[in-house]
Amino acid sequence: MPELAEVEYYRKKWNPGLGQRVEKVLTRPKARIYRDIPAPSIRKGLLGRTLVESQTHGKQMMFTFSEGAWMGLHLGMTGKLFTEGLDYEPVKSDHLVLVTETNQLVFSDYRMFGKLTLDLTEHEAGPEWWRELPPRTLDRGFSKKAHATFVRRFPRTPLKTLLLDQRGYPGIGNWMADEICWRLRIPPQTRVGEIDDEALDAIWKMTRQVSRDALRVIGDTWDTPPKSWLFTHRWKDGGSCPRRGCGVDLQRADLRGRTTCWCPQCQAEG
Repeated sequence: MPELAEVEYYRKKWNPGLGQRVEKVLTRPKARIYRDIPAPSIRKGLLGRTLVESQTHGKQMMFTFSEGAWMGLHLGMTGKLFTEGLDYEPVKSDHLVLVTETNQLVFSDYRMFGKLTLDLTEHEAGPEWWRELPPRTLDRGFSKKAHATFVRRFPRTPLKTLLLDQRGYPGIGNWMADEICWRLRIPPQTRVGEIDDEALDAIWKMTRQVSRDALRVIGDTWDTPPKSWLFTHRWKDGGSCPRRGCGVDLQRADLRGRTTCWCPQCQAEG
């Protein structure tokens, strides 16, 4: 599933449509992405409006259109955005296409776990659900104090599991959570109630660092992270720890329903 940086990357794929008027809206009404809003409502709500701005918040996107129309978009597991010329012929997995005077803005999702919403509101900060999202990991609102308060609510939860909780860590997904634990040398299975205040501050700092690193490397050009990250070694059996002087075989296990990867030497328990 796309995480913070991947979502930011795909958001920018619709930048050629900024300032463009939507001349036509193509949909596949039976696609599951319309489970929260009927396809005709999307067509009616966006037709004739101009794309003004786009934003991301963790794994969520928001596209602002003229006259107070706000389209929320979640990529799900396989969703992606791209822009094509007017001669492009949409394929079966292209469930939403916004046709402007010069291009076509496409939302493709072959597994259809993504979804759309549309709100018509004049509130300058967007619809209520968007305004109520928790602070992003690089926002000022994601402070050491706020972070500690959130973590202390879940003393029995494993650290890796908590890092995936979008109420506290918007945009952090499986690989980023593993990366944070690995860089800190903390076993992902560690219950957060066992973590002292110093380590808690370190988790806050590393969450922000990994978020910045991910946006820098992936968010603009989808570059492959350097081999010094856990990222490039964690995807399949046979990978080894990239930390200098280590090289131990990585371990993988299911942790509360999510595959988790760690170094048994660098992240030894106790």
